[in-house]
Amino acid sequence: MEDRYAFLTEWCDPTAALVRRYHLFYYPKDGSVEMFDVKNQRIFLKRTKYDDIHQEDLFVGNRVNVFSRQLNLIDYGDQYTANKLGSKKERTLALIKPDVVKKIGDIFELIYSSNLIVTKAKMTKLTWSQAADFYAEHQSKPFFNQLVQFVSSEPVVAMELMGDEAVSTWKKLLGPTDPAVARKEAQQSVRAQFGTDAVRNVCHGSESLAAAARELEFFFPSAIGHGPSNTAIFTDCTCCIIKPHAISEGLTGKILNSISAAGFEISALEMFNLDRPNAEEFYEVYKGVVKEYPSMVTELCSGPCMALEIHGTDVQKSFREFCWPPDPEIARLLRPNTLRALYGKDIVRNAVHCTDLPEDGVLEVEYFFQILDG
Repeated sequence: MEDRYAFLTEWCDPTAALVRRYHLFYYPKDGSVEMFDVKNQRIFLKRTKYDDIHQEDLFVGNRVNVFSRQLNLIDYGDQYTANKLGSKKERTLALIKPDVVKKIGDIFELIYSSNLIVTKAKMTKLTWSQAADFYAEHQSKPFFNQLVQFVSSEPVVAMELMGDEAVSTWKKLLGPTDPAVARKEAQQSVRAQFGTDAVRNVCHGSESLAAAARELEFFFPSAIGHGPSNTAIFTDCTCCIIKPHAISEGLTGKILNSISAAGFEISALEMFNLDRPNAEEFYEVYKGVVKEYPSMVTELCSGPCMALEIHGTDVQKSFREFCWPPDPEIARLLRPNTLRALYGKDIVRNAVHCTDLPEDGVLEVEYFFQILDG
């Protein structure tokens, strides 16, 4: 029997203002998909080869695009799929401490090389009280005040990691708590490479599934607006969006490293899953202006994207030049060191969006970090 994975999905039909349910079937042998209409009990899409979905995209809670329909994967469609794809899947917290926030690209590279997926991310500045609450279990230990002071001193980046046995995989990737020990016992670990001491040891990782659930709720609460705030400053800034295709291709770390290496300051960072109306609204200025507008919208809401606030004097102009031109093929000929030349595929999947007009820099940052972040 040929392998087939099944998921129960929902699609918000904007025309009828209805939520429609489908069974989505994925055949890993040839990368084909099939859809079955649950309500009407009939085939909605015959088995068709579809190159834009990969097995690693298929997990409950993710969104996938099938021929411009944004499907939310809400459950496994059968026990076989749950056993094959879901039995080892875990979520854990990774907290990048202040000493290595500027090396976030390197951390992303190590995460992706370990077959973990970043499903949520947010740069935030913890207050003393928030940091003390987060590390409450260490309150009786002698290093508690030093740890809380350090973690609340500068921005941190919280991430939700997902993958097979994510808790133990991330802990192994981090290495021993003391970087000096890590350099002896686990030389390839994150702490061995970037750590300073037992407090300035690069990252925090959840100890168990129960701890992961509690810590993820702290940074990414189910109640909107109740978590630590983002770090956007909304002045002297421009907007950069790392597009879904680049994230799914594992290019996030490389793009962040290129931005930092070019001397740009990332003052805010957060991952978003846009629905189609939000993507249409954000790109509205391009509607009727560029023929790629419908495809741009579809790409932006096809999976998670990462919004960045880039801060600096006259930064909108200089950062646009660092991304320009929009067509990667032209960029590779004329400006081979730009972001789109290095990481873009075509004019729609061109790695990043950047603010085009100086007056729109703050507006685009506000759209993500004020309006969507709530």
